[in-house]
Amino acid sequence: MLYKAGLDIGSVMAKAVIMDDRDILSYSIRPINGNFAAAAGAVLEETLAKAGLFLEKLDVIGSTGLGASFLSCPHMEITDVACQGRGINYLFPSARMVIEVGDQSSRVIKLTEKGKIADCIINDRCAAGSGRILQIIAKVLRININELGGLSLKSTNSVRFSTGCSVFAETEAISRIAEGTKMEDIIAGLHYAMAIKIYGMAQKAKLEDICAFTGGGAKNLGLVKMIGETIGKNLLVPEEPFITGAIGAALMALEKAGSPC
Repeated sequence: MLYKAGLDIGSVMAKAVIMDDRDILSYSIRPINGNFAAAAGAVLEETLAKAGLFLEKLDVIGSTGLGASFLSCPHMEITDVACQGRGINYLFPSARMVIEVGDQSSRVIKLTEKGKIADCIINDRCAAGSGRILQIIAKVLRININELGGLSLKSTNSVRFSTGCSVFAETEAISRIAEGTKMEDIIAGLHYAMAIKIYGMAQKAKLEDICAFTGGGAKNLGLVKMIGETIGKNLLVPEEPFITGAIGAALMALEKAGSPC
């Protein structure tokens, strides 16, 4: 029995999975809280405990993400785009396009049938193209970010944001609140603005029929619905969108070590 671990140490959240030959045995997710090294060590330790394993039982550890190098035990670093592609291929073998909305950026990744990267379009020039704008607007509205999706689904008259810049979008949201616009209509308008950006990226990469949606943004049901409607596809969403990169890191580390799975 081969045991492998994958870690995705992002800017906001640390994620880890432990797998045997093919199955996920356990996973954990925890906030970074400004300390990559502590978060990486803690999330791996927690995931090992859930699987009933010790570090010494792991045959290989793969890591990816902004804080991957802070993991103190021996590991193999792999690019995050490759890990996302491989993770989605494991979960949804038929998917040929991945839409990822993360804290720092949004990406549209085109895949081969083996989960390798055929193309990747990244929008990271402005927070308005990433999950960061969701945090900004949630703060403006004084609600938890996890409430955005449910509220947006109640919208009957979504607003249209006139700018693609996060700074001006924040200002515009504040103005809409002052005008008495319903909270759910503001959120739905934000989701639509994000969906239009994603649609443009997908068109540039040549939109595929079977698309998966991952990253923190995929936990927002309103955003999932809006992007699906905008691009005209039913999106495949993992049960836990946060861990797809960690899954890919585990699988690719074992493959690179010479034991393809």
